[in-house]
Amino acid sequence: MGTIRLGITIGDINGIGPEVIIKTLAHPSIVQLCTPVIYGSSKVMSYHKNIVNPADFSFNTTASADKIYHQRINVVNIWQENINIELGKETEEAGKIAHIALDQAVRDLKDGHIDALVTAPISKNAMKLAGFQYPGHTEYLAHEFGVKEGLMMMIADHRRMALNTVHIPLKDVPSMLSVESIKRKLNTLTKSLQIDFGIGRPMIAVLGLNPHAGENGTIGNEEEEIIRPAILECKKAGNVVMGPYPADGFFGSMNFNKYDAILAMYHDQGLIPFKLLNFNNGVNYTAGLPFVRTSPDHGTAFDIAGKNEADPASFRAALFAAIDIYKARKMHEQDTANPLKNTPKPSQQPGEK
Repeated sequence: MGTIRLGITIGDINGIGPEVIIKTLAHPSIVQLCTPVIYGSSKVMSYHKNIVNPADFSFNTTASADKIYHQRINVVNIWQENINIELGKETEEAGKIAHIALDQAVRDLKDGHIDALVTAPISKNAMKLAGFQYPGHTEYLAHEFGVKEGLMMMIADHRRMALNTVHIPLKDVPSMLSVESIKRKLNTLTKSLQIDFGIGRPMIAVLGLNPHAGENGTIGNEEEEIIRPAILECKKAGNVVMGPYPADGFFGSMNFNKYDAILAMYHDQGLIPFKLLNFNNGVNYTAGLPFVRTSPDHGTAFDIAGKNEADPASFRAALFAAIDIYKARKMHEQDTANPLKNTPKPSQQPGEK
């Protein structure tokens, strides 16, 4: 396996994205693990480099990703005009650049110029000003790659939190739930755990929607009419899926440590406990796509943009996760192509280690 060509979108140029990119890539060992390909602007990167002032950060500038230097940092200039950087502000220009960077990176993924993608944070409002028509990266990428729906998953060490619904108002969550949609999410999650994380028979916990998981229908019917039937159908298909669990007791009793992954019904139900436990090293991963895409679990942090205070830990974790998952997929492809590797030894039963 050659060096992974890792695409990196610059995100919002007025936020901390360029700063955490520079701080992550400034470590000399990074280019031994991958060939970084930043979609943005050499001028913007130089501007933020002067703020960060790293000991060692140099890059090669190119007009396209098919002309990169391997085991060096590359910047693909996707914007030729002069750029007005307004640190800490949401602007249409910043949204436009982030949009163009994302579009170009996705084209290069499809054309085979890069192998995987790490996206720096965007401002949803700035993107909207620039004409971006999606709630976030997850929905955009699912559309671009022809996937009915991507699965947003937050990962950190051995913790994995998947979301059944993502960027929608809380009042709309119940109407978005169906037996079929939850089954699709659980199937996508199961396959991702098996292929992307190498877990042969994953155990998945499903959270309820209502307080006390509906308490047998006295505080809501979604658990009995939608969530539990979806779980039962997944069990019949041979998957290890448990629940629905009341979210408060589930996390309060530390039950989450028993499972390989959790499926939450809505954004804050899953992300509040996840970020309380893993804020500095969490990674946003989009499961179910034909390509690997990760992102840090934080936003643009406009309040500290340009102050050289941003912690690169989450972005660094996102970069390492993209490399690890890409390698896991390649290993799975090789194993699938060689059925002898999947044959258990005489003394070994399937599922045993």
